[in-house]
Amino acid sequence: MVRVHAMPPEHNAGAEHMLVSMLRPLAERGHDVSVWLSRYGKARDVYDYRGLQVVPLEARLDFPTAVRKADVLISHLECVPSTTALARGYGKPVIVVCHNTHTATFRNMAAGGTALAVYNSQWMAREAELFFAEYPKGIRPQAELIVRPPVFAGEYATKPGKKITLVNCNPEKGGHVLEQLARRMPDVEFLAVTGAYGKQILPDLPNVEIVEHADGQDMRDQVYGRTRILLMPSSYESWGRAGVEALASGIPVVAHPTPGLTESLGEAGIFVDRNDIDGYEAVLRKLLTAPEYRLATKRARARSAELNPSAELDAWCHAVETLTAR
Repeated sequence: MVRVHAMPPEHNAGAEHMLVSMLRPLAERGHDVSVWLSRYGKARDVYDYRGLQVVPLEARLDFPTAVRKADVLISHLECVPSTTALARGYGKPVIVVCHNTHTATFRNMAAGGTALAVYNSQWMAREAELFFAEYPKGIRPQAELIVRPPVFAGEYATKPGKKITLVNCNPEKGGHVLEQLARRMPDVEFLAVTGAYGKQILPDLPNVEIVEHADGQDMRDQVYGRTRILLMPSSYESWGRAGVEALASGIPVVAHPTPGLTESLGEAGIFVDRNDIDGYEAVLRKLLTAPEYRLATKRARARSAELNPSAELDAWCHAVETLTAR
């Protein structure tokens, strides 16, 4: 039995999509997986989400009792300290899924007792190694695993649309870049997808369509099916799931070269500094020509195939099953 202490999806969509895509294979292998939300939301009753049992905070069920009955706990982000404390109290192994390289991510595991740390990229694993090098050996997680945010290409692949798209228009994700490009390129259609967090920069321009934040399972139809080129001028991305989802449809991604994005997009990525608006415009104009677009699409599909998550998910499930068998 696997119990998960998690934040609701609307708080951090990328983190929740990663967690859900890692939990689904466990449920498919016959494990009893339940997700306990840690923040108040709209739901009051236990419900099913893509094959997973979700327990809202409003349900007011007894999480400590669930912990006592569980074989293993999985936690992430701000839920790690409380979940780890309960796990130690009941003698249960805890797995921490890491979504970023912020100090708190590693510090929360430094209290000890983490049976398995899961990093979403090679560069995050290296950052963790640097952090834990300053601590006694017994403090670091007992085991470590890299699982890149699993994207099942068949769930996202579609015929690309006509717009240049930005998902989450807050300043850190590059909302100002979209706005400046839209003003410079009035002949081009843009799609601004509002984010679940951060102040949104939403241009009131005739060539910018604004759509509401979409659930992960709706991204194919509501976003990628309308997108010709995806923008990711983020100041920070530990991986960049939206870019990988876009690659499944052969959609080129123009991104700021963060360590996470350069690792996730690989040779398919087209990298331009987020402060170089001239550079972004030049690249977009070039991609809007048929020959360049065909080449970029070919590279995108090839990278998508390279990121098939099957092997890493098998290793992930085996690691969890090893802990539950103790």
